[in-house]
Formats: sequence, C-alpha cells, structure tokens
Amino acid sequence: MLIGIVGKPNVGKTTFFRALTLMDAESANYPFTTINPNKGVGFVRNKCVDVFFNVQCNPRTGYCRQHIRYLPVDVIDVAGLVPGASEGRGLGNKFLTDLNQADALIQVIDASGSTDEEGKSVKPGSFNPSLEIKFLVEEIEKWLFEIFKRNFSKIGTTQRVQKLKTLKVLEEYLYATLGSKEEDIFQVLKKNNLIEKNLVDWNDEELLSFTKDIRKISKPIVIAANKIDLPFAKENIERIKKEFPDIIIIPCSAESEYALKAAEKVKVIEYLPGDSVFKILKEDLSEKQKNALEFIKHNILEKYQSTGVQDILDKVVFEVLKYIAVYPGGTKGLADKEGNILPDCFLMPPESKAIDFAFKLHTDFGKNFIKAIDVKTKMLLGKDHPLKNNDCIEIVSGK
Repeated sequence: MLIGIVGKPNVGKTTFFRALTLMDAESANYPFTTINPNKGVGFVRNKCVDVFFNVQCNPRTGYCRQHIRYLPVDVIDVAGLVPGASEGRGLGNKFLTDLNQADALIQVIDASGSTDEEGKSVKPGSFNPSLEIKFLVEEIEKWLFEIFKRNFSKIGTTQRVQKLKTLKVLEEYLYATLGSKEEDIFQVLKKNNLIEKNLVDWNDEELLSFTKDIRKISKPIVIAANKIDLPFAKENIERIKKEFPDIIIIPCSAESEYALKAAEKVKVIEYLPGDSVFKILKEDLSEKQKNALEFIKHNILEKYQSTGVQDILDKVVFEVLKYIAVYPGGTKGLADKEGNILPDCFLMPPESKAIDFAFKLHTDFGKNFIKAIDVKTKMLLGKDHPLKNNDCIEIVSGK
C-alpha cells in the first residue's frame, strides 16, 4: 500500500509529509520546491490487541504507546501540480507518473485561500480553495483519459480479433496500470452500459465517463484542508464541505503536527499523534517555545480536537481503502522465540481470508495450509474464513 500526498505548490504539502514521517524533506515558500518525490513511512493509529490479552506488546516495526499501536504505511510526496499538468505544464508529466504508484491520494489544500492557482502567495481569503479540489481531479482524469485513449483502440482491435470479453480485457489492462479489481471494473462498465460493447467502438464521451468512475475507485482522494490556524480557513472549510458533500474533507495544521512531533522527539513534551492534548516535560522553555505551544493548544487542539494530520492518514487507510490490522499469534503463547510479545501486525486488504494471511506470513504457510485458529476464541477457521480488524490468528501448516 502506498499513499500519495498531492496538491499545488506552496500549500504545505511537504510540511504535511514531514509531519507524517519526521523526515527532513525540503520545504520552502516558492513553487516546485519538491522536484523528485520524497518517500517515507507514516504510521496509522489502531487500538492494540494487547489490551484483550492484558499484556504489553513489543512491536518489531512501528511502535505501541498506551496500548495504541502505530503501524507503518509507505507515503510519497510528489511534485506540486498546477493547471495544465496533464499537458505537461510545470512538472505535470513527472507528477502524474509518480502518482500512478499510489493506492489513494491525500490532497493538501490551502484552506485559508492565501495561495493562487499557481502556488504563489496572495492575500488570505482572496483565492477560493474549492478550485484546488476541482482542478486536481480534472487534471488526473484528463491524464488518465489520454492514456486510455491511446491504448484502448489497440486493445480493442486485439479484443475484436480474439473475441475476448470486455471485462476480461480491462481486468488485465487496468490491473497492470491502476490495480483495479474485476468486480470494480464490472460495476463501472455496468453503470456506463459498456459491458458488451467492444473497446474499439467506445466514443470519447463513453471513455471519459468510464475514466471518471474508475478514477474514483483506483485513486480515491481525501482532502487535507491545511493552514487552519490562518484567517478565513474555518469559513472556507464549512463552505467547501457543503460544495463537495461526497468528498472527505478534514481540517488540519501540518505545521502544528510537525512542531509537536519534533518537540516530543527531543522530550520537550509528551504527545501521542492524534491526541487532543500534550504534556510539557521540560520546565526551562524559552518564551518563544512557550508561546508556540500555547498557540497550538488554544488555536488548534482545543478548537479542532487534534491537528488533523493523524486523522487523515487513519481515515484513508481504514475507511477509504478499508484495510484491517491482523496479528499473528499462538494459542500456546504470544511471544516469538526472542520473547517479544505480539511483535508483528500486518495491514491486510479488505475481504482478506485466512489463506491470504497465511501467504502474507510465508509462502510455505499458504501452500501447506491446514487450518487457522482464532487465538482470542480458540475457534478453528477454514482457509476461506473472512478476517476482521484486530483478529489474532495462528496458522497451522504441514511440513
């Protein structure tokens, strides 16, 4: 799973990436600071299963504090996007090529309206942030449309000669390019009355409609409405939520989250990402440090209950992509051979079954699968048993 962070220049996109990963990506107040994509690891927040067993886990990857497990997720911050990117304007071609790897997108927008469509600084409130949402979707869909248009006639000709079903052809092509599943493609074809129509016979209107619908599935977008500490942000967010009722829009302050994590890292404060409070540990703070923390406390955490950054990543992974956290365990004990308790936890795609988890742990476990055991209930599970979030599963295999 890879989450892409996107948006026009100068909206705090790279600061958002830094807030998630604490990596020192380049960030500045001018367009195209990010040229090559920044790749890092963020962490989604999930209540740890160790509470159920009344133990404290020892994660091999990520970390667990106060029985909240933080699980690693790959994220990528790509070059800023400007109108005309689908025709190659700015760094558009590079942006869209990098973007193609992502399973979902977090679009960072300037909720205060203090950057224009090119990413240049303007007076707060003078630019309408809803335009950012519209143009990003349009650029992605234009780009996909041109790719599909170039390839569909060739694929359609092959389909006609070999008399292949449209669904089968598209499943192979779109899985390779976008990772789209057969059932999703089928629903989009059905919606657009294209199941029986040969690809080479699609007109531009049908192809565009198909492109828009498949984009919603293959590249779902969640909006990070950034800069909530600035004037006009709150009013703008309320307005764009009404304007885009079908899009998830979450207020955030990437700068505040980065500041809190950085302070927590050097033990100035105690802070758990996603929380609405922090505790000051160091007494001899400078006046500047005190003022900064007070500002975040009163203007961000008390008003919005969090900085929003953690909420956004959690929402994308667990609600939009519908991944679940599954722990390997044993009915005879929860520790590995080194004594680490519940050291591993895996994020599994929706509708994962016991056999999928077996293959995730090791190919041999999947090939030689005998049964699975729900460690919480001690129930025996077959290979097709559907898994759910916070399951703890023991896999029993031959050999």
